[in-house]
Amino acid sequence: MLNALIKSSSLDHQFGWLLFIACAYLALGWLFGSYTVLRWSRLPMKAAIQRVLITGMVTLLVVAMARLLINPPETIWVLHRSTQITLLMPLMVWSLGLRWVLRRGLFLPPAPRCLLVGQPEETKPVLEAFRRTPVRYRIRTMALEKAVQEPPPLLLVVAPSQLRTPDQLRLLDTLMARDPRDFSLTAPLTLLERVLERLPPALLPEPWLTYDDLPWNQMFSVPRQLKRVADVLIALLLLALLSPLIGCAALLIWLDDHGPVFYSQERSGHLGHPFRVFKLRTMRVSPEDVQPRWTSEADSRITRVGAWLRRLRLDELPQLLNVISGEMSLIGPRPERPEFEQLLEAQIPHYRKRHWMRPGLSGWAQVCAPYASSVEDSEIKLSYDLYYLKNFSTWLDMVILFRTIKTVLKAAGR
Repeated sequence: MLNALIKSSSLDHQFGWLLFIACAYLALGWLFGSYTVLRWSRLPMKAAIQRVLITGMVTLLVVAMARLLINPPETIWVLHRSTQITLLMPLMVWSLGLRWVLRRGLFLPPAPRCLLVGQPEETKPVLEAFRRTPVRYRIRTMALEKAVQEPPPLLLVVAPSQLRTPDQLRLLDTLMARDPRDFSLTAPLTLLERVLERLPPALLPEPWLTYDDLPWNQMFSVPRQLKRVADVLIALLLLALLSPLIGCAALLIWLDDHGPVFYSQERSGHLGHPFRVFKLRTMRVSPEDVQPRWTSEADSRITRVGAWLRRLRLDELPQLLNVISGEMSLIGPRPERPEFEQLLEAQIPHYRKRHWMRPGLSGWAQVCAPYASSVEDSEIKLSYDLYYLKNFSTWLDMVILFRTIKTVLKAAGR
C-alpha cells in the first residue's frame, strides 16, 4: 500500500517535509554532539554510536510531534513512520561509517606526534594546562637530542631554555631545513593558543598585548561597529520576543517565596568603570551586611525556580537592557563583582586586561570553561578571555553565539 501511495504521489508535495527532516537531523546532531566525534578523534566509539543513535531517535520524535501539530494529509508519505525509519536507518549507518573511516585516518594525513622539549619548570605548566582543558590531544616530554631522532610527522614544541647554546641552535636550524610536512617547530604558548584556544596568564610575558594592539581598538574598525549595531538590534528583538517568558519567570519567582523578582548588583565594566547589572533573582534574599562569596555547585542559597532559571540562563535576560544602554555587549568577558576583582587582580597576572572590552552577556570563557567558584577557576576563565581579546572577530562572536544557544537548549548552564 505504501509503495502504491509513493508512486501515485508527486515528490513536489513531499519536498518541504524532506527538507524539514534533513534540517532537524543536522540541528539535533549538532545539539547532541555527534559532530564533536569528527573533531575529537580519540573519543570512544561507544560515545559516537550513542550520540548518533540519540540524534536519530530524537529526530523521529520531533517529526512525529510536527505531524501531530500540523496534521498534514495522508498523501505526505515521507511522514509515515515506516518511511522515516527507512530514511533514517541508512543515514545513521552512513554517519557511523563515515566517522569510523575518518577516525581511522583513511582520508586524512596522519596527525603529527607532539613532543615538548624544555626544562621541568617550563614543561610542567604546559602539561598542567592540557590536563585542565577538555581536549583530546596527546603531548609528551622528551630531551631535544632524542626528539630530533623521532620519525615524522613530528611537531616539536621548544621552550626558551632550548634556544641558548650554539649546539642547540645549530640542531634546530638543521631541523628547520626538513620538509615542513614532516616536521614543524613551535613555541609552548603558540601551541596552547592553537590547540586549547586559551592563553594561560601565568605563561604570558610581561608586558604582553598593549591596548593599542587590540583588533577592537583600531580606528574605523568595521567589526567593532558591526558588533555594536548587532548588539542593539538583537537585544531589542530578544526583548520583544522573550518578554512573555520573562513575565512568566518573574511570576514563578514571586510565587516561590514572595520575594523581589529582580536583582541588581554592582559590577566592573569597560575599563573598570562600575555599573549596575540586572538579573532575575535566583537566590534567597540575604541581609545587606552579608559578605559576598562565590556561588558553588548545589549552593543552598539558590531557590527551586532559580536553579532552572540558571540552567536555562534565563536569569540573564534583563541584562539585555544593559546591552541596549551600551554598558554591556552580547559577547564579551563576563562582568565580575569589584569585591572579588581586588583579590583576583592581586593573585592572577594580566587580570585587569579583561576590562579592555565591554563585558558580555555570554563569552568565550562561558562556553568553554566551567563555572568559576575559586581563584583557580577564575584563572582558567581569564585564559579564555585573554584569547578572546587577542583573537576578537565577527566570526568568533558567531561561534560563541551558537555555542551559547546550544548551552541554553541543553539546559547546561549554572
